[in-house]
Amino acid sequence: MYPADLKYTKDHEWIRIQENGTALVGITHYAQEALGDVVFVDLPEAGDQLAHGDEFGTVESVKTVSELFAPASGAVAELNTSLVDHPEYVNEDPYGKGWMLKLQLSSEPPSDLLDATAYEALVSSESH
Repeated sequence: MYPADLKYTKDHEWIRIQENGTALVGITHYAQEALGDVVFVDLPEAGDQLAHGDEFGTVESVKTVSELFAPASGAVAELNTSLVDHPEYVNEDPYGKGWMLKLQLSSEPPSDLLDATAYEALVSSESH
């Protein structure tokens, strides 16, 4: 259910570390399901510096507004601008078309990131 090549935060963001020192960031299937239909995604500007744990934007759904937190430190290298016109990509394909931003990592990813097994355990403990 949760891709094994990703790392996860306790706040339900995922990060895909790439070989060139960048990482894609988005929210998990669990998060988008809890939010319901996503209608708007507010993201930072390209070039913004983020520190691990910083709030970097919000996701607005028909039910609520939820903050997004940086799973690692770095500069925003790229934004998924297609989410402006198609915020539903977050619901339809959270690990593909629904990615939110690309970070140019400024340090090693934090050690508190969860692997897929640990994240699945977290989600099952939260949903009971």
